Amino acid sequence: MAGEPGELLQGTLEMMVLKTLSLEPMHGWGIAQRIQQMSNDVFLVTQGSLYPALIRMKRRGWLTTSWRVTENSRRARYYELTAAGRKQLGFEQASWLRASAAVNWVMNARLVPDGGRA
Repeated sequence: MAGEPGELLQGTLEMMVLKTLSLEPMHGWGIAQRIQQMSNDVFLVTQGSLYPALIRMKRRGWLTTSWRVTENSRRARYYELTAAGRKQLGFEQASWLRASAAVNWVMNARLVPDGGRA
């Protein structure tokens, strides 16, 4: 339904987490909130999808973690990009730009009178 937070496109969660963490280290709840905010409430990231993704990215060496005190004086695990994570973000962004441009080409294709495409 229009106006409600939606599901992420397959393969985009890790890219958006990497982008979010490129701005500053954050705890999991903060990452989910920031993605929702930056997407203008289009994407809602659930804990059930976020935390497995964070574990995968940490295993791949893209993230490091540390325990810190939040702004609410609670202990939380903070995630931070590694050099490998920044490099991966570059790959992910380039791949996304290429794929989204291709989708736009398909979606904007139209037939012209001579039977070709414009």
